[in-house]
Amino acid sequence: MTDKNIINRRDFLSGIAMTGVALGLSPYQAMASGLIPVDEKVSYPPALTGMRGSHAGSFEVAHALAWQGKNYERPDKLTDTAYDLVIVGGGVSGLATAHYARKKLGESAKILIIDNHDDFGGHAKRNEFIVDGKKLIGHGGSQSIDSPKTFSKEAMALLNDIGIETEKFNQYFDRDFKQKHKLNSGLYLKDSGQLLSNKAYNIFAFEDDEGRKNVAKIINELPLSQDDKNTMTQLFVEQIDWLEGHSIKEKLTILKQFSLQHLLKKYVGISDAALALFLEDNKTLLGNAWDCWSGHEALLLYHPATMGLGINPENLAGGYSDEPYIYHFPDGNASISRLLVKRLIPTIAPKLNMESVVTAQFDYKQLDQIANATRIRLNSTVVKACNVEEGIEVQYVRDGKVARVIAKKAVMACYNHMLPFIMPEMADEQIKALQAVEKIPLTYINVAVRNWRPWKKAGVWKIMSPECLIGKAQLDYPVSMGDYQYAQNADQPTLLHLIHCPVVPGLHPLEQARQGRHKMYAMTVDDYENEIKKVLNGALGQYGFKFEDDVAAITVNRWPHGYSYEYNELYDDPSFGPDHGSAGGEDKGPHVLGRRAIGKISIANSDSSAYAYIQGALDAANRAVEELY
Repeated sequence: MTDKNIINRRDFLSGIAMTGVALGLSPYQAMASGLIPVDEKVSYPPALTGMRGSHAGSFEVAHALAWQGKNYERPDKLTDTAYDLVIVGGGVSGLATAHYARKKLGESAKILIIDNHDDFGGHAKRNEFIVDGKKLIGHGGSQSIDSPKTFSKEAMALLNDIGIETEKFNQYFDRDFKQKHKLNSGLYLKDSGQLLSNKAYNIFAFEDDEGRKNVAKIINELPLSQDDKNTMTQLFVEQIDWLEGHSIKEKLTILKQFSLQHLLKKYVGISDAALALFLEDNKTLLGNAWDCWSGHEALLLYHPATMGLGINPENLAGGYSDEPYIYHFPDGNASISRLLVKRLIPTIAPKLNMESVVTAQFDYKQLDQIANATRIRLNSTVVKACNVEEGIEVQYVRDGKVARVIAKKAVMACYNHMLPFIMPEMADEQIKALQAVEKIPLTYINVAVRNWRPWKKAGVWKIMSPECLIGKAQLDYPVSMGDYQYAQNADQPTLLHLIHCPVVPGLHPLEQARQGRHKMYAMTVDDYENEIKKVLNGALGQYGFKFEDDVAAITVNRWPHGYSYEYNELYDDPSFGPDHGSAGGEDKGPHVLGRRAIGKISIANSDSSAYAYIQGALDAANRAVEELY
């Protein structure tokens, strides 16, 4: 079977005419161009495949506004009657804003949510597939409820309001899955064709003497010089104290001042060839490699390169939560978005709870009905929002036409960098604050496969591939909820989750984000498919994997504006930090000025919290509503 067959199968899986896809059009653009008859309209975005995330049709108006300075003529007539509240952005923060506002104003308050994508949820993206008669559900963005014990009382109250009980994930997440199937972490080295594996989460970490011996064996098999192998053995197996002679206080000072890459080269003498094998092992978590993050950050994350320093991360301020990483719906935090939408627009689906929402079918035609107190208007890009005599005026472009609505108040729950282009009243100092940081680009890819026998045979659940564009590939999280059951054996279809972070080593992390974003814009679905094939065939081909036969569908969730920026102690004022509820924080930095309300317009998004987690979005929504009411 040829690669062309795979692309055809993938695109027709969603009922999309190949003609539109070949021209780079979204289904909605293809309809507008007459390529897809209106009666064949794709009305269920989660089932769309190919290039998703910031999909074609979602960014062109914004780019014309920001990059070309395009002006849109103000229409004479209003599109709707006046609203109590207009929310720009239908992601988690926008939906949460509507929820908090209704608690203040009552459920009959007239609220309009406007979003530029063809689906609600923002980064909380849901991907669906049908493979050999089985429905597979995956996450294409915001992944999990991380460390719920650290949530603010307002954020936790919202989860309770929509029926989420986090303790239930102890039943739904199969924490014994890897052990039952004897699956380890893998390291794929493209140039040598090796797939090495280790029981620990990090390929160079160990928990007992058997693990220590295995790490020593892995290092001995690496395609490195003997000097490099000796150095890595000292670092990871013998766990030498490479800051010996310094006090704990002095060590922490040194670790905070320099990147892990710099420290290991200076104090351990590790070569670039050896460093390259683990330099990027954190980028799927933090968005950049260890050239951008301090040795102190590595210590807090229990990086094996810091294990010999004699410092217990549990005793340090700012350490990461010890809660298990299990609070995950099959579609990630898209289920939170769906439960919020169900609360806002009851007719969209039958009665739901946190289990039934996983497989529930949503009727997207209900989102923007005139009878709804709350309406969600998709495929609409806001180009102006300002204070006027009547309250707030918002202009947006939909299907190439400019529309205009008014409301008593508004909340901007969208990408911070767009605000200066759509809020003409914003002062220069606030614009400067918003421009002080960058979103971190990343791509989440879901690959639907007919079985996972090669993974079972290889004995791995996760593959790190430092020499490849796709830095990480893994079996999707083993979560079964309600009617949705994760693959119980290797013969069943499942999803693979792959991650691409376009880092540009050697540059300031903000510049890496800018250049990485443009590299990402230049990539096509075919480019991604070729890279996916290289990694999966290369790592698993020897265990029976054949891309052309095993892959049923691919969805590429491209997020050029992905993770919200979190302050970095190597590059930012050390006093800067977010306030995310009970987890503490200084709540200082450019984001505080950047989120300042302008008249009756407040700002709410994870950018305004300087915190790239869902609680950052929820807390921002609550703060914005409290500002207005």
